[in-house]
Amino acid sequence: MRSSTKAAKNAAESATPNPRLKLHTPPPGQFGAHFLHLNVSTHRRTRLTNPTPDDLTPYEKKTRAQVHGNILFFFAVILLLALAWTLQKELLIIYVSGLFAVVLMPAVTRIRKLKIRNYHPSRAVAIVLLIAVVALVLAIFFTTGLPPVLSDLRNFSAELPQRIPEIVSRVKKLPFADKLGIDSFAQRAAGAFDATASYLFTSLPLWLSHVFDILTAAFLCIYFMLEGEHAYDFFLSLFPATERQRLDKTLKKAERKVSKWLLGQGLLMLVLGVSSTIVFGLLHVRYFLLLGFLMGLFNIIPIAGGVITIVIAAGVAALDSWTKMAGVLTFYAIYINVENAFLTPRIMRSSVNLMGLTVLVALLLGTALAGIVGALVSVPTAALITVFLEEYAVHKD
Repeated sequence: MRSSTKAAKNAAESATPNPRLKLHTPPPGQFGAHFLHLNVSTHRRTRLTNPTPDDLTPYEKKTRAQVHGNILFFFAVILLLALAWTLQKELLIIYVSGLFAVVLMPAVTRIRKLKIRNYHPSRAVAIVLLIAVVALVLAIFFTTGLPPVLSDLRNFSAELPQRIPEIVSRVKKLPFADKLGIDSFAQRAAGAFDATASYLFTSLPLWLSHVFDILTAAFLCIYFMLEGEHAYDFFLSLFPATERQRLDKTLKKAERKVSKWLLGQGLLMLVLGVSSTIVFGLLHVRYFLLLGFLMGLFNIIPIAGGVITIVIAAGVAALDSWTKMAGVLTFYAIYINVENAFLTPRIMRSSVNLMGLTVLVALLLGTALAGIVGALVSVPTAALITVFLEEYAVHKD
């Protein structure tokens, strides 16, 4: 009984037409089962082919907007990189100007704190006074300090090939000197000195030929000091308010570290250069002006710079006598102890404490990218990057 009732029910359902099943009559001459179609609802067909914005859910709208934003951001970055590559010289000038403005601003602040009969210099007056002092120092250096150094360099490079046999004969008198390959080493040293001297003589006119770039950087530096605060506020306004305070704190920390490191390192270079020149002059070492200048200049490279210059100075002193060489080495040993025990803790106590390897890599990359200018700004740039890495990338336990 139940089976007959169930069979009757199935027959009734099969007799009821399905609203989604529509039988299309084929045109004359064409037959086939492919004319039997499912009449799917219009809403489902629309969603499968080309959904309109009104049919999208809020999540789908948000996802589509993110995809479009990422695509636009990608092409914007590509365009900016291409523009930066085209304007790399101009961007380098702007970066150097801004960096020197950051370094010189503490001096401007100190000048503004001076009190002369109830008068405090304004920012513009302080900048003018600072520029006058810097211009005076540079004029004295280029007119009185640099020409003797270049003269010593020229005489040293001309005299060195003639003094090589004497150097070799002196060194060969030392024990085990024959096993060290002194002759080949002396020839390579002479070639290196000649190449260095020729590079300095050929690069100096090229450097002086960029007078317009130097003047442009100087004027930009002045404008950065005058209107740098407004540009800084505009730069911060480009970031969300939640990140703005942290970025402001990080940038100010980087500014203090970079400016103090540069001023401290410059002071250490000046102290070593002046003291070396005085001591080498008292010892009657030839080319003492050149050697003192190199001692101060290469002091920007930790350890390696001092070792290279003291080897050169000791070698030049050994051309005259072993006594002068011993005097040069004794002076440098005393200076190293004084610098590590007294000068560095007081001058560099608030610096960014860059590792020697970091400085060497920064100088190498900066010189390869932008020559002398790149070497000039490479170390402060490394200090800036270090501050940002410590704030945003380093995870302290």
